[in-house]
Amino acid sequence: MRGYEEWRAFSEEFEINAQLMDDTVDVTLPVDPARLGTVHPVSQVMDELAEIFADLGFAVATGPEIEDDWHNFTALNIPESHPARAMHDTFYFPEALAKEGRRFLLRTHTSPVQIRTMMSEQPPIRIIAPGRVYRSDSDATHTPMFHQLEGLVIDRNIHMGHLKWTLETFIKAFFEVDDVTLRFRPSYFPFTEPSAEVDVGCSWEGGTLKIGGEASWLEILGSGMVHPRVIAACGLDPAEWQGFAFGAGIDRLAMLKYGMTDLRAFFDGDVRWLKHYGFSPFAVPTLSGGVGA
Repeated sequence: MRGYEEWRAFSEEFEINAQLMDDTVDVTLPVDPARLGTVHPVSQVMDELAEIFADLGFAVATGPEIEDDWHNFTALNIPESHPARAMHDTFYFPEALAKEGRRFLLRTHTSPVQIRTMMSEQPPIRIIAPGRVYRSDSDATHTPMFHQLEGLVIDRNIHMGHLKWTLETFIKAFFEVDDVTLRFRPSYFPFTEPSAEVDVGCSWEGGTLKIGGEASWLEILGSGMVHPRVIAACGLDPAEWQGFAFGAGIDRLAMLKYGMTDLRAFFDGDVRWLKHYGFSPFAVPTLSGGVGA
């Protein structure tokens, strides 16, 4: 007759054997591939833009996303009556939080980074300012939060020819095409004079947008020579220093390059969308990485 210890040992061995039978693994089966995350198209495009402009001698500058109305509007020569200052366009913080007569808000563009850079650094200045910005708008091509890239050059004897060459070089590198034609249309921005909207030549082949040629035109960014009042507001002498600035939506650049149709999908967090449009986290962020590389 078995004793207690023998029965306990037998019971434990029985349980172990039963568990081994249930947990049997067929070592001849192929290994399941690891599920890897992907780099968001916006992050990919930011890396591409930084790479392009680094080759052109631009540094990356950053600034706070919570700004005051002086840096966001006044220093940029935006008058009190400008529609951009209205409550329905800008996310303001309560007036009770204002300091020294300046209200706080979520920045509506990355232009305040230009102001802060001009006030803290001595020219010559060559920067790009990528980052999140906020405006009260939402549809297929607008979201309350989106990403913007702005560029600024401040130096002596700067003119529109420098701006044109910079933008042509940037567009050719970003879209990876040599046949690029830009069209500068006179426009108005409070912070530049003269100002110009920039269109790029394109075509529609089989319903697909292709950058290059002159069959059609597509607006891609705004630009101009920095207004003397903006330069003076930053403590520089506009008689000695001149410059140009430009701005483009990073999300829209990604849509144009990689064939996306709805801006809102960028922020939905849909894993299926990210898997399709995302980039390999192990690939070097070059311009030829490709969708789903």
